[in-house]
Amino acid sequence: MEVLNHAERPLEQWREGVMTQMRMSYLLGGRQLCIFDQFCDPGLGAPTHIHAAEEVLEVISGSAEVWLNGEHSAVTANQSVLIPAGATHGFRNTGTDTLHVRATLAASIFEAQYESSKETSRRWSPSTTSVG
Repeated sequence: MEVLNHAERPLEQWREGVMTQMRMSYLLGGRQLCIFDQFCDPGLGAPTHIHAAEEVLEVISGSAEVWLNGEHSAVTANQSVLIPAGATHGFRNTGTDTLHVRATLAASIFEAQYESSKETSRRWSPSTTSVG
């Protein structure tokens, strides 16, 4: 049995004002899950994108606006949204403090395709930690 110390996992800047900490993925031994935390400055978050796998987006602290297939909802601490595979979605921090969200995807390799061509598609795979 391997115990992972998440406090030792590095933070990576995914975009200005958004830091990410990978908690589980293929690179960490996962075979069916990818779990990561994001810390978003006010007004910032994840732009509209899709994943091939189902996702649960949980607000750990702060408040967010989450959109899913054009429907918008306010989501606060201890609330989550189920994102179906292939659904267009995103979120942003609507508060004045840092938004902490945890994403759990039903795939060990993280992949996202963004609606905006300004965004870099991301992939966490066995051969690389991040390609952008």
